Amino acid sequence: MKDEDSRYEAVRSRDARFDGVFFFAVETTGIYCRPSCPAVPPKRHNVRFFATAAAAQRSGFRACRRCRPDAVPGSAEWNVRADVTGRAMRLIADGVVDREGVAGLAARLGYSARQVQRQLTAELGAGPVALARTQRAHTARVLLQTTGLPVTEIAFASGFNSLRQFNDTIREVYAATPTELRAAAGGDRAARRATPDTGIPLRLAHRGPYQAAAVFDQLAREAVPGVEEMTGAPGARTYRRTLQLPYGTGIAAVRERVHCTRSRGGTHPGGWLEARLRLTDPRDLTTAVQRLRRLFDLDADPYAVDERLGADPRLAPLVAARPGLRSPGAVDPLEPAVRSLAGTEGAGELVRRYGKPLDAPHGGLTHLFPEPAVLAEAEPGGPLGALAAALADGTVRLDPGADRHAAEEALLALPGMDPDTVATLRARALGDPDVAPPGARLPDTWRPWRSYAVRHLRVAGEPIP
Repeated sequence: MKDEDSRYEAVRSRDARFDGVFFFAVETTGIYCRPSCPAVPPKRHNVRFFATAAAAQRSGFRACRRCRPDAVPGSAEWNVRADVTGRAMRLIADGVVDREGVAGLAARLGYSARQVQRQLTAELGAGPVALARTQRAHTARVLLQTTGLPVTEIAFASGFNSLRQFNDTIREVYAATPTELRAAAGGDRAARRATPDTGIPLRLAHRGPYQAAAVFDQLAREAVPGVEEMTGAPGARTYRRTLQLPYGTGIAAVRERVHCTRSRGGTHPGGWLEARLRLTDPRDLTTAVQRLRRLFDLDADPYAVDERLGADPRLAPLVAARPGLRSPGAVDPLEPAVRSLAGTEGAGELVRRYGKPLDAPHGGLTHLFPEPAVLAEAEPGGPLGALAAALADGTVRLDPGADRHAAEEALLALPGMDPDTVATLRARALGDPDVAPPGARLPDTWRPWRSYAVRHLRVAGEPIP
């Protein structure tokens, strides 16, 4: 939605379909919002539009306290796009700027820091530092309002380099001090205190309808023993898994949520999945959240997907039966590869042999998934060993910012790597929404959502052409 008049109509009608796609700011109040903000729509001549929250903040606007624009799902555009901007946004979301700086981001993209700064600023209205700063502010708000961690710990856990920088950013973004922001959440601080047993409670937002049953069914079928488990009855299941993160480890629990309501116009406003994260180091919060979002495909745009696929006679009844069907990703690129090459049972055996044991089991969770270097040394022969070695030495990159075409070529060059596994990795590890199985004859009219078309066919039990 590029036309500003169309954007204003979305704001005037409080259309939740565009939450996260763009933001609007009101010059008379100095506040920026999501399109579905419940406040009285402002007059057109007082409104400015921004591609990102960071751009709005850079122009001097603060976040609305009613609609909390920092809590919206990410733009699906960054998952679809394979260009430098899309790759950069995926890496920034994963916390690369906080860990490696702009120089590290640029090196991963294969450009100079100046080129990355110029391109992001020209297209998004904010550079990588400003984009990362907005993300840090959101992480800080979550920690302030859901945990009892001391403010100083939260400042550094959120990625800020100093307490002063943290305080200045929170005041600028939220027009409140950290203490005031925490107090605004209400409730008993002791009840919010993060501990190894309770973890950090989160709501992982998504736009539009979400077919939770299909996602949880797939995760249950694929669950690798020791690393993942599914408990509870269908409709009220909890998916739990271990996480290997940059600064430590984590245990994630995500609950299935099937209840939904529709707005008066028939448009599903979106919702969330409830989650809890137990982290050995709170600095990993942003990265852990983004990896869960990729696994559950929470930043997808179901409206665009369903509109395109629902126009096809074969897919129309499938889309009508399961609006908002998602295409799950992965938290660790090695996991879908191992499942494809060794099967779920084989993956479980590799976990038992080479995965790092947790200090203490959490239910059925006992290990972290083996790291590529460990698998490469332990299983040097065959396609699995070759892939693990290539991931360990950087010959193959499957991180969020990897070039998808280059990754596919590098994978196919590995000994014994078959096209089916490569297609799986492109869809799951790299999050490509437009992957067709090798040999399949899918219509071009299904582009750029062929991964979702294949999901519809498989969930419905229909053959792929």
